Amino acid sequence: MVHSAGIQDRDGAKLVFRRIRKYFTKLKLIWADGAYAGKLVVWVNRHHGRTLTIVKRTDHLKGFKVVPKRWIVERTFSWLYKYRRLRTDYEYRTDTSEAMIRIAMIHLMTRRLSKK
Repeated sequence: MVHSAGIQDRDGAKLVFRRIRKYFTKLKLIWADGAYAGKLVVWVNRHHGRTLTIVKRTDHLKGFKVVPKRWIVERTFSWLYKYRRLRTDYEYRTDTSEAMIRIAMIHLMTRRLSKK
């Protein structure tokens, strides 16, 4: 889900959870980074019956270290960055941005499926 930059990430996450509720009924565990810690964890459990687990990196490690589960999101962002139209925010409307992300992901998935 794409929303304006004026919405805090935690508030935007609530919009996402409201949208996916009817589509992903079997989804029980969700991973998120430290920006989503706090009251959102309790809210997700109370209102949606799902577990929101915060994946944090340890502060005492120096340099680059792969954080379990978080690399999945970073890898996906890297795939999307290969599409020129997604590198810079050209869109005026958030629904158009969301559509462009969907098109890019459909392209990625169909290429992977067609290789087999």
